[in-house]
Amino acid sequence: MSYRNKTYVAFASENIHLYRLMEAWRDNKKIEFNFADAHDLFISRDTSKPETIKRNLRQRMSNAKQVIIIGTPEAKKKGGDGVSFLAYEVEVMMEFDLPVVIANHDGDKTVDRNFIPSPLLDESYYTMSVAFSPAIIKYALDDYAPGFATSSNTGCYQYKQSVYDRL
Repeated sequence: MSYRNKTYVAFASENIHLYRLMEAWRDNKKIEFNFADAHDLFISRDTSKPETIKRNLRQRMSNAKQVIIIGTPEAKKKGGDGVSFLAYEVEVMMEFDLPVVIANHDGDKTVDRNFIPSPLLDESYYTMSVAFSPAIIKYALDDYAPGFATSSNTGCYQYKQSVYDRL
């Protein structure tokens, strides 16, 4: 297995604008938000065969130490449909036992089951739900993700309002 040092961002294709916003946060010197993007590796073309795209997605995720899912209704639907690339990504992140931060696109600070793909819910996979905001996403990657592997927690979690207040 390769050295895992990247953050994998998973999202429904309809929500690519939210992923681009995360890239803008990362590139803005006035915002303290950074991630080593796994999407920079093993680029697929729109004309690639589905098998090639899935192989590249798996390779990207093999370099990831953590995952952010941009939580939207489309992500829930596609992540649980069993056929989309997002469904494949959810399957692989669970197979690789990666910590998953759900970034609620609407700014909701609580667990919103309308945004979490059903395989994560069905398996009571340990996830952390946060608002779609650079400070709290960074906090979750620094706080929740490192302790994921040794935690006995299962299911969906969220931070208390006091954490948001401190940030």
